[in-house]
Amino acid sequence: MSRVGLLVNPASGDGRAQRLGARLRDVLLHSGHEVVDLAASDGASARQISRAAVHDGRIDALAVVGGDGTVHIGANACAGTGVPLAILAAGTGNDNARALGLGAGDVALTARLLGAARVKPVDLGRSRGINGRADRWWLGVLGGGFDTVVNQRARRIRWVHGTARYVAAVAAELRTFRGFRYAVHVDGERIKTTAMLVAVGNGVAFGGGMRVCPDARMDDGLLDVTIVHQVSRREFVRVFPKVFRGAHVDHPAVHMLRGRTVRLAATGVRTQADGEDFLALPVTLEAAPAALRVCAP
Repeated sequence: MSRVGLLVNPASGDGRAQRLGARLRDVLLHSGHEVVDLAASDGASARQISRAAVHDGRIDALAVVGGDGTVHIGANACAGTGVPLAILAAGTGNDNARALGLGAGDVALTARLLGAARVKPVDLGRSRGINGRADRWWLGVLGGGFDTVVNQRARRIRWVHGTARYVAAVAAELRTFRGFRYAVHVDGERIKTTAMLVAVGNGVAFGGGMRVCPDARMDDGLLDVTIVHQVSRREFVRVFPKVFRGAHVDHPAVHMLRGRTVRLAATGVRTQADGEDFLALPVTLEAAPAALRVCAP
């Protein structure tokens, strides 16, 4: 018997997460687990409540039910603690769950993994806290530039969901977007350029299947960096569909790097990580090997 903290995002999947969370709670209780309800009114409360439950030793594992943003909260709560994270994917993108071999909505699998204590270590990306601030972590892809403004636009679109919502946001933002001037440092290599975006991948995809860092691995101790240099709108529209196959990497405007430490600098750019607002540039990022234990097949 173990104490499982249960964090459900009631907004994920238009209420689907709420239903799946209730089913998971019932299965866990029937299996003899103690379930600690970590219900929260908003994202900030969810971060605080889940982190406190982990760090105060009130739970033996944390189960999150929702999309990539909810997984992001769980990863930040469990990072570096040894407390395993279980993921019941119930969002619209579910990029990180897919990367870990976890299908959407599989209550039975989530319960089995928790019951059998099936865990594996995975890397995280980290931005170290300064001036007394806590470290910030991400599991999948961090981006800064076009993807950030698209992500903000997508949050305001309600008439489509999942990948289609992201594509609609791309079409809307592309009409007026201009590239940013970046300075990118990867393990000592320095690049200055005007670019559409810079993505730093511990994982492969964002935006519901966009394989922006197609060769990234969550267990190699490295971060993959994708720079998309400035191109015309027409050329971007031509190349954009290739990102769903990871085939964009062959385009001459795409520059791929890999390293342990990455520094990004640009003026007026905020980053997003796992689809969540993250930090303003400049930032220094590093790979954190085996920083998270996840319940995965």
